[in-house]
Amino acid sequence: MIGILLAKLRLFLRFPWPFIGMTFICLIFAYFIGQGNEIKVSIPVYSNIENIETNSLWKQLKASDTFDFYLTSKKEVNKIVSEGKAEAGVELKQDSYRIIITSKTENVNLVRQYIETVYADVFRHDQIVKAVSSQANIEITKLKDTLAEVNETPIFSLNRANFRGDQTVVIDGKLQAIYGFSLFFVIYTIAYNVLHILLEKNEGVWDRMILSPVRKWEMYTSNLLYSFVVGYIQVVLIFLVFRFGAGVDFYGGFGKTLILLIPYVFSIVAMSILITSIVKNTQQFNAVIPLVSVSMAMIGGAYWPLEIVSSDVMLTLSKFVPITYGMEALKGATVYGYSLSELMYPMSILFLMGVVMIGIGINFMEKRRI
Repeated sequence: MIGILLAKLRLFLRFPWPFIGMTFICLIFAYFIGQGNEIKVSIPVYSNIENIETNSLWKQLKASDTFDFYLTSKKEVNKIVSEGKAEAGVELKQDSYRIIITSKTENVNLVRQYIETVYADVFRHDQIVKAVSSQANIEITKLKDTLAEVNETPIFSLNRANFRGDQTVVIDGKLQAIYGFSLFFVIYTIAYNVLHILLEKNEGVWDRMILSPVRKWEMYTSNLLYSFVVGYIQVVLIFLVFRFGAGVDFYGGFGKTLILLIPYVFSIVAMSILITSIVKNTQQFNAVIPLVSVSMAMIGGAYWPLEIVSSDVMLTLSKFVPITYGMEALKGATVYGYSLSELMYPMSILFLMGVVMIGIGINFMEKRRI
């Protein structure tokens, strides 16, 4: 078995381009589609305030989770807004602001409300500093430091909830794209590695190997183990690039995602051996794999979140697709903050699917005369 694995490794090192190409394509798709799901609204800003980037007003504006304020010139703001590239532009003054618009939209009202809130907070802070410093022998710098410390560590905290409670749906566009395309593209990487079993059987390689001391279970195990490792490494590399290269927030669950990938990759290896046992040649395999992978991605929530699907038929079909449980586990570990014990259900389903498919696949392959 070790000899087969070493031979596979040498072949991989000699011709790694399919693996590299598939990984690169997945990174491109996930990055650009994830950027397209960005929920922040860009708002151009100009101001005559000196050193505005160090001003507390600008720092509070930049802290918004909804709007992305960026500095530019007055001429550029007017141009961007007039061409419809931004819904609004803002002129910031020391004690007031002005919004530049071409049409009144809901986002314009939200921008106005947010800016008014920021100005009110800044003015209140300044008034407290002036009032206290004028009546007590307190240095302004120490007073500002004290106020900043109070804001960071308040005496009490508020918990906010809505009528939906625990049923609230949270969708992270970037993670949706990363998870969806990673789980989708790894199907091709794994499937075309498992295909070598069919090719080697057709070429009589297995017949010659059976005459050697290598046992048949070792031949199956080495091929499937190699396919598993290559597929797992591909997804891990993609996650590492987005986590440490692009700085994507995994909500503290990055380590858990690496564990959750194991049952998913195993189920895809099992599915690939099942498909390989059914088809008769490479042409049939090339026709079946895209059909199966794209269908599973659409039904399983790789292209769009299942949370927005209302069709009972589609949701029922998704229960029979490995991608569904892979997405559920990954999003549960990151977006929803579930522990590994709470994710045992999707992991168990994936392992069960894998065991059933790999058992049926090997049984079919052994019974069929090639």
